[in-house]
Amino acid sequence: MHDNEISLDDATARALVATQFPHLAPAPLRRVRSAGTVNTVFRVGEGHAARFPLVRSDPDEARRRLEAEARASAELALACPFPSPQPVGTGRPGEGYPLPWTLQTWVEGTDATVDDPGGSEAFASDLALLVRSLRARGTDGRRFTGAGRGGNLADHEDWARLCLHRSEGLLDVPRLAALWERFRRLPRRGPDVMSHGDLIPGNLLVADGRLTGVLDCGGFGPADPALDVSAAWHLLDDGPRGLFRAELGCDDLEWERSKAWAFVQALGAVWYYVRTNPTMARTGRRSLARVLAAPPL
Repeated sequence: MHDNEISLDDATARALVATQFPHLAPAPLRRVRSAGTVNTVFRVGEGHAARFPLVRSDPDEARRRLEAEARASAELALACPFPSPQPVGTGRPGEGYPLPWTLQTWVEGTDATVDDPGGSEAFASDLALLVRSLRARGTDGRRFTGAGRGGNLADHEDWARLCLHRSEGLLDVPRLAALWERFRRLPRRGPDVMSHGDLIPGNLLVADGRLTGVLDCGGFGPADPALDVSAAWHLLDDGPRGLFRAELGCDDLEWERSKAWAFVQALGAVWYYVRTNPTMARTGRRSLARVLAAPPL
């Protein structure tokens, strides 16, 4: 999927776990098949998951990033009303694998790319509860920093233009370009709130049309309130989406900005993963279709 991607076989993963977490050496290790794009994940026994970064980077920088993600995951768990992975430890490079990696608790369930909850009002209500609960944690004076999603929409101008160029022949680029011209000018009101930051189908576990778990929690931090509201476009059909908005009490501006954040993420997913990760590409197409179908407010 990526330049400089690291190939990791089962035997190497098993050796890393066994040597660095010897109490888990007897546990069976199984590769997790998913549409994930950041880590190669193995289930270790019944209660743990080993997550190995996919893309080469400086090992010291990678360790600092993983340690920050572990702190964020632990903080999210204090606010989250649904099960989420808990950090257990950080592994070292070894056995030919060049980066630090993480061990965390396993959360049982089926993700929403496999079991689509889009038509479930109960799921929409659960999703609203999740967003409200994370916001209630409070930022303690922290503000959004960094180059990712959650700050200023206009900062993503270069990325959006690249995505529009790369999407020629894949999407209706003139229509999407016109939409971006409107989105990039949306003003920002209100302070940051605590946000998961990546509420897409692959990061939410479901059963019988209900939310049962939350994954990939290392991005928990302060951001534009509209960022987590973008889950409405990634996950929900029209009726449940309206319920989700009503339960959060989103005004028109926040609702439009949630479309914009979903747009920024989905636009990149289509062309980037069209050949290497069809599930992510399909998710991006569906999110864009929902945003395009919604009337501007």
